[in-house]
Amino acid sequence: MGIFSRRQTALSEPNPAAGTGASVTETTLDPALRALTGRWTIDRPHSRIGFSVRHAMVTTVRGAFTEYDSTLYFDGARPSESRADLVIQVASVDTGVEQRDAHIIGRDFFDARRYPEMTFRSTSTLHENGETFRMTGDLTIRDVTRPIDLQLDYLGSVLDPFGYERAGFDGTTTIDRTEWGLVYNQRLKTGGTMVSEKVRLQFDISAIRSTS
Repeated sequence: MGIFSRRQTALSEPNPAAGTGASVTETTLDPALRALTGRWTIDRPHSRIGFSVRHAMVTTVRGAFTEYDSTLYFDGARPSESRADLVIQVASVDTGVEQRDAHIIGRDFFDARRYPEMTFRSTSTLHENGETFRMTGDLTIRDVTRPIDLQLDYLGSVLDPFGYERAGFDGTTTIDRTEWGLVYNQRLKTGGTMVSEKVRLQFDISAIRSTS
């Protein structure tokens, strides 16, 4: 996940397919980051899994999910071995308006009674530049699974005053909700729609190293 830092270093070594002296690329990692390898969990009181969507063409509604479980494994030596699994209870959505929340978890949108969970399971992680990474994974909503890409910005790690080792990152992506069957909408007399099809997902994460 976005907890690694790596740089590409060109090395020359024999390559049976191309002859001696062929240039190959090897990934080298900051040795200090190898110590971060292990299992982590999201600290919910200090994290936010949220979304934002344009409403009535002129304003933005923001919300978050307050109940979810996470399984995170970071590999500081082999980033490709890292994994992230997130299971979100969609009925925990909170936009600050009770009536709107009831509509969102109803049949027009999440249909929480039939599909109580939304999940994300990572499939790969790539370093892009600096402290920016890209995680690809499968997002499942209403039993529809489609791949998404998250841009992850690593924020650093620290030992907090309570003795917990923390690592932080921000993740963002934009999806078309209709691709997951969330097609409800209303047309406006002046043109456009009541709810945008584009939804921005936001992951503001503080992860704590697991002791078990």
